[in-house]
Amino acid sequence: MNLSNLKPAKGSIKDSKRIGRGTGSGKGGTSTRGHKGAGSRSGTSTKVGFEGGQMPLQRRVPKVGFKNPNRVDYVSVNLDALQQLADKHAVNVINFDTFREHGLASKNDLIKVLGRGELKAKLDVTAHAFSATAQKAIEAAGGSIVKL
Repeated sequence: MNLSNLKPAKGSIKDSKRIGRGTGSGKGGTSTRGHKGAGSRSGTSTKVGFEGGQMPLQRRVPKVGFKNPNRVDYVSVNLDALQQLADKHAVNVINFDTFREHGLASKNDLIKVLGRGELKAKLDVTAHAFSATAQKAIEAAGGSIVKL
């Protein structure tokens, strides 16, 4: 087998349905559109989600809740992750660039430090937001926080 004798798998290629090419083709006459009605005329189209007059799914399913357009999404980083950074990479100043370098945040993320885990290292942490427990834990360990 080489590039000169490759061919598609058997049955994977079908001829297209040739419509409106005479009655002998079996698809002439009404050209698969049926007799009369809006669907047989040119220029017709159905709306997206139209189900032939049946109540569409979009309208059958109950509407619940709402999406707040002013929601602020934070990427959460816990104290145990900060402790790991301090242990593995001997870091004592953690800012946005540090979070990005170690894959904890992306370029446009907002970071919130949360209080899960223990923090023993003295760290100077800079982030967009802090939970009350995280703030207490960082300051109890002798570190400081800076809000961006």
